[in-house]
Amino acid sequence: MDAATKEKVEETVVEILRTADMLKMTEFNVRTLAGEKLGIDLSEPSRKKFVRQIVEGFLQQQQQIDAPEGGSGGGEVEEVQQEEEQEEEEEESNKRRSDGKEYDEAGDLIICQLSEKRRVTIQDFKGKTLVSIREYYKKDGKFLPTSKGISLTAEQWSSFNKNIPAIEKAIEKMEDRLN
Repeated sequence: MDAATKEKVEETVVEILRTADMLKMTEFNVRTLAGEKLGIDLSEPSRKKFVRQIVEGFLQQQQQIDAPEGGSGGGEVEEVQQEEEQEEEEEESNKRRSDGKEYDEAGDLIICQLSEKRRVTIQDFKGKTLVSIREYYKKDGKFLPTSKGISLTAEQWSSFNKNIPAIEKAIEKMEDRLN
């Protein structure tokens, strides 16, 4: 996101938080409302993180304003919000999977499984769309990426894709020589 967009997102999120019932509002709801108001998708991991930082900053400011000297100021409310947030994110995750697309733990779109441990994903990294072909390992029931693999920018992917026929011909020639 560019600086102007970040500023608009922050203003919108803070406006929503100021008028919200903080006992019922969750980060998911804030993100959804802000996204609808601005007409942008805030469910992508880097944007989620940005909204989370705004919400946490707002809550910290409210605690300082509301808390008596040395008091904890709303720890129970924060715990309820965190539990609700986790439930909402699980629901959101299930909704995304119900659209026929599969996403990994990082929120990257899984295009295909090449094998049990290899997959092709599309991800946003520092504002660039990348096609990643990577090996994964399983830890605590989750598949996590290893450093073994490659990430290609859209431009690099386009160049690679144009050369697939030449690669296929070279593979056929190699196989013919081996047989």
